[in-house]
Amino acid sequence: MLHTILQALEDGRVIELPDNDKKDSFEVLASLLEAVPSVPAGTDVVGAVLSRESVSNTSLGTGWACPHAPVSFDGELLCAIGWSPQGIDYGKPGDPPVRLIIMFLVPDNQRSPYLKEVSTLVKVIGKHPESRELEKIEDLNAVRLQLLDMAHFAMEDSGPDTRARMIQLKARAALTPAMVLGLENMVIEPLMIVAGTGIRTVVLTQSSELAELAKEDETLAAAIADKSWHELKGWRIVRRSSTNYQGEKVVHDCLAMHAASKDRQEDGLRKSPSLHIP
Repeated sequence: MLHTILQALEDGRVIELPDNDKKDSFEVLASLLEAVPSVPAGTDVVGAVLSRESVSNTSLGTGWACPHAPVSFDGELLCAIGWSPQGIDYGKPGDPPVRLIIMFLVPDNQRSPYLKEVSTLVKVIGKHPESRELEKIEDLNAVRLQLLDMAHFAMEDSGPDTRARMIQLKARAALTPAMVLGLENMVIEPLMIVAGTGIRTVVLTQSSELAELAKEDETLAAAIADKSWHELKGWRIVRRSSTNYQGEKVVHDCLAMHAASKDRQEDGLRKSPSLHIP
């Protein structure tokens, strides 16, 4: 099972890379991992990745690459995923351009799960030729679907819509009965709010529209903490869970939903990833 990849999908750590430079792409993905609240402050993810990359090129030879940052603390295995529409020259002669980079953060206690996850990914790519046709991907939504398909392939005794049903059920479970709005006709975006006493509120979202609205609404974090949901100019923000961290920080894991036409859904899924710090 590709648990870490699925978690990245749910947490919104899947982005379109801003250019086709390898080092720049590493820095962008590393910043996503460093922003995860459970990662200790000062962790140099990109430095660890570049150090490992200087020893061994992490291209899988199929348009995929799996750089990783080994770190000397215990924690959860994490990844951030970047898509390059043009493809990246990964510096490995004979390999096609890399279009999907999965960057792993590997704590000391997660070495074996990391090896298992990468091994599973390589097996799935080998068994399913369509996973190597990355040049056909047109937008970030197609990237998400590709990753979900691969997770399905890695699951035993499950149909092709299993993961989609799981995500929908998780979304429904976060709602009160009066708030179920017909998810099949909605744009649904993951959103994370990092807040706390004496610190700046940070909103992580794939949608530039949501980022702008969050910038204008100073009550968002307090409302989510108080009543688990908040109306944000047509978007309904629903808290799925909250986790407390040292330094009086709290992270609210949310879903943002907007009833919309098909055109708006497709447009919303093409939004650029955004980080908002009020």
